[in-house]
Amino acid sequence: MTAILALHDIRKSFGPIEILHGIDFALHPGEVHALIGENGAGKSTIMKILGGFLAASSGQVLFEGKPATYRSGAEAEAQGIVVIHQEFNLAADLTVSQNIWLGREMGGWLLDHKAMRVATQALLDQLECRVSPDARIRDLPVSDRQMVEIAKALSRNARVLIMDEPSAVLTGHEVEVLFRQIDRLRAQGVALLYTSHRLDEVAHLADRVTVLRDGAVVRQAMRGEMTEDGMATAMVGRDLKDIFPPRRSDFGPVVLEVRDFAVPPLVSGIGFALRKGEVLGISGLVGSGRTELAEGLVGLRRHSGTVLRNGAETTIRSVAGAAEQGLAYLTEDRKERGLLLAKTLRENLTLSTLDRFGSPLVSREAEEKALTQAISDFDIRAPKRDMAVGNLSGGNQQKVLLAKTMLAQPEVIIIDEPTRGIDIGTKSQIYHFIDRLAREGRSVIVISSDMPEILGLSDRVLVMRQGRMAGVLDGAEITETAVVRLVMGTTEKAIENA
Repeated sequence: MTAILALHDIRKSFGPIEILHGIDFALHPGEVHALIGENGAGKSTIMKILGGFLAASSGQVLFEGKPATYRSGAEAEAQGIVVIHQEFNLAADLTVSQNIWLGREMGGWLLDHKAMRVATQALLDQLECRVSPDARIRDLPVSDRQMVEIAKALSRNARVLIMDEPSAVLTGHEVEVLFRQIDRLRAQGVALLYTSHRLDEVAHLADRVTVLRDGAVVRQAMRGEMTEDGMATAMVGRDLKDIFPPRRSDFGPVVLEVRDFAVPPLVSGIGFALRKGEVLGISGLVGSGRTELAEGLVGLRRHSGTVLRNGAETTIRSVAGAAEQGLAYLTEDRKERGLLLAKTLRENLTLSTLDRFGSPLVSREAEEKALTQAISDFDIRAPKRDMAVGNLSGGNQQKVLLAKTMLAQPEVIIIDEPTRGIDIGTKSQIYHFIDRLAREGRSVIVISSDMPEILGLSDRVLVMRQGRMAGVLDGAEITETAVVRLVMGTTEKAIENA
C-alpha cells in the first residue's frame, strides 16, 4: 500500500547540533502508526515536520508519493493533514464553538453563529462530551479542553490525523470514546499517527510501531511483534525491571493530620494522618476532588476542618503560609501554573525562593550555583543553561519544577500527577527521587491517575469518589482490584486506617 505521507532520510539540526538522524517513516491510509520514544527522542520534531510547522534540514517529505509542497501548518491542513498538539492550541477567552471554527467561520461576512453552535454540539455529542458550545475555554478543566481539541480536529475532515499524547489528561471513559473515534477514522481510510507514553494504549491501538531513541529509529514492528516490555526496553536501551523502588517499612511519627476536611462544594469529610517518611497515594477518577483537596491543604482554595502539623493545630490560608509550615505543592499543570515557559532555567528555579539569594539585590552568582546543583541533583538535560524552559522536553520541565519546589526544602510534598506526559525512563527517575525524599525523612502525597504508579509508589492509598473518601488501603491490601472497586463504588472498605 502506498503511503499517503512519508519521510525519507530526514535530518534536522538546530545550529551545529543534529537531533534527527536519517529518519524513514510512513503513514498509510486506514492504519494507526504509533511513534514512541523517551522525551527528547525527536517525536515532536518529526510531527512538526510532517505537519508543516518545521522544515527539515535535509531529506524529503513525500505526500501521496511526491515531494510535499506545503510550507506551513495552515497549508498542510488545507491538504488534509491535521495535528492535535500536546500543547493546547486554543484561545482561552473564546467559546468552544468559536475555537472549533476559528479561521473557518460559517456564513461569510455575516457569521452564522447558530449553525456553528449546532455543528459544534454534534461534534461534542459524537465525543460524548457534555461541555456547552458556549462555554469559554478558560473555564474548562484540562480534560475538557483536550476533548475540544479532538472535536476541532474531527471537524476538519482529515486525511492524515497526527495525535500528540491525546489521552494524557482524559478520564477512562473519555479514553474509550477517543479509541472508538480512532477506530471509526481508521475504517474510513484516514492515516493516523499516535504518540503516547502509555504503552498499553500503543499495544491496543497500533497496527505499526516505530521506536525512536536519540533522534534515530531503533526498531519498527507490526501489531503483536513487540510486547510492552519490549517497547520500553527499545525506548531506553536498557532493562527497566526496577522501574519502581523497593518498599519502605520504617516510618516515623505523624507529621500531618487532617480531620473532617472540606473544600466546599467539591470535597467533604476527608480525614487522614501522614507519617514521616511515608508516601501516601491518592487515587480516584478525574473530577473526584483529588486536586481540590491538595489545593485546599496548601491554601489555594477556601476550606474548613482541622489540620495538625506535628501534633499542633494550624491554619493555612495561602501558599506562603503552607511554606512556613513546611508544605509544598507541585501542580498537575506545569505549563500553565507551575513554570514560566518563556523564562530561563535559572529564573524558574529561584522564583519562589528569591529571598534566599540576597536582599535587596539578588546574587546572580548564587542563583547560578543553585542551578548547577539542581542540574546535577535532578539530572536536568538542557543543551544550554540560558534556554527558555518551554523549549525543554516535558520530562525535563517536570525536573525543573521538582527542583524549584525542593529548593525551599519542604518537609511535606504534595505531587499532583508527577509523570503525566513523561516517558518511561524519566518516570523511573522521578519514582526513585520520590523514594529518596521518603528515605531522607520527608513525607510525600502522590495524586495520580496512573494505576501502576499508585500501586508501585504508595505505602498507603486513599481512594476518593465524588468528593469523599471511599476507603484507605494499606500494605498487602493495595491491589488494582481493591482500588478499582473503591473508585467505582462497588465495595465498602473501612477507613479506620486513615
